[in-house]
Amino acid sequence: MSRDTLELIARTLEPPRGGAWHGGATPVGALRGVKAAEARWVPAPKRHSIWALTLHIAYWKYAVRRHLEPVEIPRFPRSPSNWPALPSVPDEAAWKADRALLALEHAELMRAVRGFDPAKLKRRAPRKRRWTYGELIIGVLAHDVYHTGQIQLLKRLWSEE
Repeated sequence: MSRDTLELIARTLEPPRGGAWHGGATPVGALRGVKAAEARWVPAPKRHSIWALTLHIAYWKYAVRRHLEPVEIPRFPRSPSNWPALPSVPDEAAWKADRALLALEHAELMRAVRGFDPAKLKRRAPRKRRWTYGELIIGVLAHDVYHTGQIQLLKRLWSEE
C-alpha cells in the first residue's frame, strides 16, 4: 500500500475542519459542550455513559497505537483499561481531564499513523497475529464512528430528560 492510502486513512480518522464524511462529529468533537453531569448520566441500568464511552474510545486509540509504535509506551493511565472506573459523582475537573486524555490519545494515534511505514499495512502485527496493521488502523476508525454515534444518541436522550 502507498503513502497515499495511509494519508487517506489518516484524513478519515481526522477529517479537515472536524467534519467526518458521514456528516457527524468525531469523538473529540462530539464532546464539545457536554458537562460532567450529562457525561456521567446513564439512560438505564447496565448501560454506558458518554464518559465511559469517552474513556473506552481513548483506550482503543492507545491500544492500536501500542502496536504501531516501534518502542514500548507507558501503560494506559486509567484502569481497568477497556472500561475504566468512573467517579461516582460528576466532577467537572475529572471530566475535563478525561476529555483531554481522549484528545491526547487521538493526537498520539494520528502521529503514529502518519509516521507508519505504509509498506507494513498488510503485515500482521506481531502481538496481534490475527490482524494486519491496516486492519487495526481501519478497525479503530470504525470503532470511533460506532461509539461516536452512541454518544450523539445519548446527548439527544439527555436533552429529552
